[in-house]
Amino acid sequence: MNILANISIKRIYDPYEESDGYRILVDRLWPRGVSKEKANLYCWAKDLAPSHELRKEFHHNIELFDEFRKRYKAELRSNESIKSEFKRLSELSLTNNITLLYAAKDPNYNNALVLKDEIVQYLTTKK
Repeated sequence: MNILANISIKRIYDPYEESDGYRILVDRLWPRGVSKEKANLYCWAKDLAPSHELRKEFHHNIELFDEFRKRYKAELRSNESIKSEFKRLSELSLTNNITLLYAAKDPNYNNALVLKDEIVQYLTTKK
């Protein structure tokens, strides 16, 4: 099974599609102008989002993205309180399409990309 085929990333402002499967918002803050109905979420995994401090330090400055990626991955690996949520979503992606939703404007520099990398790494090393 191709793990990557089951995990998509999408801005929450993009329209819902049936192929999205389980839509999971992975931001700590609720996105402006999006109703809960329009979001069509399976869940809001705000605990899997970067810490408030890390999010504010990065503030979508692409020059800081490598440092952000490193520190966010460290948060995901070391935070005991989010490990069960991370594991649950990772395993959900084995048998279902999941779409990690984010609000950032830049599709190349956001926390959903880092989270997807961590999920794929977790699942490939788990085998």
